Amino acid sequence: MEILVTTNGPVMEVRLNRPDKKNAITVAMYSALADAFEHAAADPAVRVVTINGSGGVFTAGNDIGDFIAVRPGGEDMPVFRFLRAIAACPKVVIAGVEGLAIGIGTTMLLHCDLVLAASGTTFSMPFVNLGLVPEAASSLLLPRLIGRQRAAKHLLLGDSFDAETALEYGLVTGIVPAEELGRQLCALSERLAAKPPEAVRLTKALLIAPDCSVADRIAAEGALFEERLASAEAAAAFTAFFERGRKSG
Repeated sequence: MEILVTTNGPVMEVRLNRPDKKNAITVAMYSALADAFEHAAADPAVRVVTINGSGGVFTAGNDIGDFIAVRPGGEDMPVFRFLRAIAACPKVVIAGVEGLAIGIGTTMLLHCDLVLAASGTTFSMPFVNLGLVPEAASSLLLPRLIGRQRAAKHLLLGDSFDAETALEYGLVTGIVPAEELGRQLCALSERLAAKPPEAVRLTKALLIAPDCSVADRIAAEGALFEERLASAEAAAAFTAFFERGRKSG
């Protein structure tokens, strides 16, 4: 299987498993990725989705030979299904990247909530070099994140960058030793999965909601905040908070 999907309690792991091709993604793999994220979105038991690679590499990007042979087209093509699924995923999505994060290996990170990068990882978006254009809304999201000129450096010139630069850009959350990536990815996913699930879901929904005015967002947050104050989940969290206070006092 070139896409491995395993579920451990509330955490679903999606692993690119084509190490002999540096996890280059085929049309069939995009179908499997879309299926996995669509399943995660619909399964109330899943709280966190992790995505990572095999063989010390995240992904070398699209398998160009496969794309030329298959010639997928239309809005329902598997790559677009996957991109829509990861962008709209209501569950927390955490990526663990190492080695190479080329093309979509970088642009999909713009739709992840948290990203751990192994030291030594190389990021690159060489679309123009291949006579192509950016995808995954990277022409919109990358300039928002790092500024137009720095985005142009990577989208027009195709210049690669390292993990330290990705951290400076805000594209990754943290850098870890390669040998620690799996363990820390697991620990981070378990930490998030242990938090009040509805509060996490609603916070994620606010984070990916369309742009609006500050006043409108304050109103939306306020309505949800008031609703959450009356929830059983918040009551349990408050009780646990005060209990910890009594024990520490």
